[in-house]
This record gives sequence, C-alpha cells and structure tokens, in this order.
Amino acid sequence: MADFLLIALFAFLGAAAAGLLGALALRLFRHRSLVVSLSVVAAVAVTAMLAGTLAVAWAMFLSPHDLSVVTTVVAMAAAVSLATAMLLGRWIAARSRDLTLAARSFGDGGTFAAPAGQANAELDALTRELAATSDKLDASRERERALETSRRELVAWISHDLRTPLAGLRAMSEALEDGLAADSGRYLRQIRTEVERMNDMVGDLFELSRIHAGSLALAVARTSVYDLVGDALAGAHPLARAHGVRLVGDGIEAVPVEVDSKEMSRVLGNLLINAIRRTPADGTVAVAAHRDGDGVVLSVTDGCGGIPEEDLPRVFDTGWRGSHARTPPAGAGLGLAIVRGIVEAHAGRAAVRNVRGGCCFEVTLPVA
Repeated sequence: MADFLLIALFAFLGAAAAGLLGALALRLFRHRSLVVSLSVVAAVAVTAMLAGTLAVAWAMFLSPHDLSVVTTVVAMAAAVSLATAMLLGRWIAARSRDLTLAARSFGDGGTFAAPAGQANAELDALTRELAATSDKLDASRERERALETSRRELVAWISHDLRTPLAGLRAMSEALEDGLAADSGRYLRQIRTEVERMNDMVGDLFELSRIHAGSLALAVARTSVYDLVGDALAGAHPLARAHGVRLVGDGIEAVPVEVDSKEMSRVLGNLLINAIRRTPADGTVAVAAHRDGDGVVLSVTDGCGGIPEEDLPRVFDTGWRGSHARTPPAGAGLGLAIVRGIVEAHAGRAAVRNVRGGCCFEVTLPVA
C-alpha cells in the first residue's frame, strides 16, 4: 500500500509540474490563435503523462531499455495528440474567420449569410444568433427608412400647409392696411380662421414632439368607456351635422379603464374628425366599445371607401395623409400619429382594417 501511495505521489508531482508549465503557457498565449491554445492543451496532457511516467520509472529503477520503450510510446502518443489538436484548431479557426467575415458584411449594412458547411454546436448556435440579429437589423433599417421618409414628407407638407395660409394672411393684411378691402369684416373672419388652423397645426406638432421625446405626462384616473365615448360624440356632433354625416354610438359597454381622460378624448376626437371628413354626405360613422379578454376595444368605423392594402401599414406614420391632396381638411398628417403615441403611452395599441364601404380604426386599452 505504501508503494502504491509513493507511486501516486511521484506521478502527481510530475503531472503537476507539467500542468503549471501549461497554465503559464496558456496565459502567455491567451491572445494568440485557438490553434496555439489547443496545441498547448494537448502538449500539457501528454507532458503530464510523460512526466508522471518518467518520475515513476525513475523511482522504480527501470532498465534503460524499458525506459526508452515507455518514452517512445509516450512520444508517439504526443505526436498524434498534437496533430489532432492542431487539425481541430485549424478547423475551428477557419470557421471562426468565416463567421467574422460574414458578421463584418452585415455590420457594414449588408445581410448576414451563414458560412457553408457544418460546425460544432457552439459555433452553430453563434451562427443562428448572428442570423437572428441580422434579421432584426434589417427590420430596424427598414423602420428607419420608413421614419426618415415620413419625416421628409412631413417637413414638405408642413412647409406647404404653412406657406399657403401665410401668403393669404399677408395678402389680406396688406389689403386691410391699404384700405382696399371692400368687406373688412369678412377679411378679419378669414384671418381668424387661418390663424386658428395654424394654431391647431402647431399644437399637433408640439404634442407629437412630446410623445416622441417620451415626456408625455399622463394624469391617469379610473373612468368609464361609456363616458369617454359620450363626451367625444357630443364634441363631434357639430362637425358631423356640417358634413351631413350621421353619428351612431349604440354598441358601447360601460367598461372601466384607467386612462388620462384628456388625452383619450383627444384620441377619440382625432379618430372621429378623420372619419367624418372622409365619409361622404349622408354616410354613417359608427362608434362601438366592447370588452375583449383583459382589454377593451374602442372602434370607429367610417364610410371612406377603404384604404389601399399597401397603405395600411403606414396609416399611423407621421405625416401620412392617404392622398396627395393639399386642401385644408387633409391636415398635416399628424392626427393618427398622435393617436398611436397616446394609446401606446397607455400600454395599449392602435390598429386599422378595411371593412365593407370603409375602414375601422380600433384602439385596445387594458381594463382597470
């Protein structure tokens, strides 16, 4: 038993010395290629076995012939181990270089293309993650392009919509100043109308900027959807009468929600104004509210004739108008963008779909 323990001690001391040297080598070469690290690991394994074997052989006083045989066997094992480690290292390093080049391509704005051939489980997992990241980056770039397009359109449309009333205001003010206005009262009323329209436009821009900056402060309180919709319908009735549109609000459930009543009134008001202006005379705008699971769905259905399918994803984008019209009722294209921003600030979502004869805007809010 004592001899066995002594042999184990000598083997451990020889292997420990090889292991310490290997750890030092790994630390020195930690920034080098994986091939070098794998070669060091293989060398440590074989050297540890050789050192332990030689220490035991020396303690056992083996003959020189037997010692040379043991050394030769270990040396052959070391050569094969090193060759295998280097082959594995070169294979992994080549795959890593391919992944690096592929990652560099989609990092520069391209699309990630997974390298051909099989790899180990870890590199395959990394490849899948890079592919998923590439898809997310593509979607992000697409959203960025859409937002940039919306911003450019918004700037162009706002510039046009501001230039037109400003030119009219200048002409009317000059006419009043020169005493050339035959009906000064009519001119003053027109100036007030244009000023109010420009004030509404600037107010929408300010509201949208607060939403995009994340500084929209909500005064949340428990209220009933029935009251919210009732107030919105009462406010929209004069505009509906002026356009000859009938408002219907029969299917409204009294579901409690916790919202900012002022902001949600703005949401419903924007939806109703858009629906009334897009619905022809003698048409109907229907408002409904019902509970759906853990949420409440408020819908506004108009008679606009529907929205082209290719435009549906852009309806809530900043500056979208649905047509190239530049008439005042077209607005600045901010109303629906404000609707989405306010609804999302309430942890809800806004959507639109086509229905027979028109489209249906739906706002989903969590139930209190």
